Amino acid sequence: MARKRKKHDHDDHVDESWLIPYADLLTLLLALFIVLFASSSIDAAKYEQMAKSFNVVFTGGTGVMDQSSMQSTEETENSNQTKKAAEEDEEAKAKARDHAVLTKVKKQVDSFIANKKLGAKLETKLTDEGLLITIEDSIFFDSGRAVIRPQDVPLAKEISKLLVINPARDIVISGHTDNVPIRNSDFESNWYLSAIRAVNFLSILLENSNLNQENFSTKGFGEFKPIASNDTAEGRSKNRRVEVLILPIEKKAK
Repeated sequence: MARKRKKHDHDDHVDESWLIPYADLLTLLLALFIVLFASSSIDAAKYEQMAKSFNVVFTGGTGVMDQSSMQSTEETENSNQTKKAAEEDEEAKAKARDHAVLTKVKKQVDSFIANKKLGAKLETKLTDEGLLITIEDSIFFDSGRAVIRPQDVPLAKEISKLLVINPARDIVISGHTDNVPIRNSDFESNWYLSAIRAVNFLSILLENSNLNQENFSTKGFGEFKPIASNDTAEGRSKNRRVEVLILPIEKKAK
């Protein structure tokens, strides 16, 4: 009698080796999605820069950024900075030279004041606006009048010689008064009085042929720009004045 083969109690083992490459594929897909997400989050400027970089690569450039282009840009920037620094240095030197000129003029005027013993009536001051010469009105004008006294015209002409400066620059003559209302029929207000005084003083100055009238202008401020209190006689005396402002060479009269 033939012996029957004994039947196995379990099935053959299933082959699961295909899971390994499948897992690798999923990992690659995940990495791809991460890259795509990151690309979508990049700002426009960086994206444009990246696009340009790829364009250089694919059109025959030397790399992500063309080194020769970078070098040219750096050289241009360095050249511009050097030029700007040179211009600023020259501007500073020009201002220093001009300040030296104004300082020299101030010394000349101060010497003139001392020789004429006018220290109580005439003074100078270097300001941010230029060299300011302040003249009390009593040196040239009677109270409430705008015509320079004939005996004081020579003094005005001597002052004109001090204003011959090389190089020439703009000079502003301005008139000022105190706040006491004017009491004569010649002028409607202190404003008119201050303006006419400035014009009449300038007319005497411009009799000097070495002065160019194109460099001069006049202003009248009335009582509206006091330099002292109008509550005292001394303060009012200081406010009644004519000012000569010699501007720096780079400034123009407004």
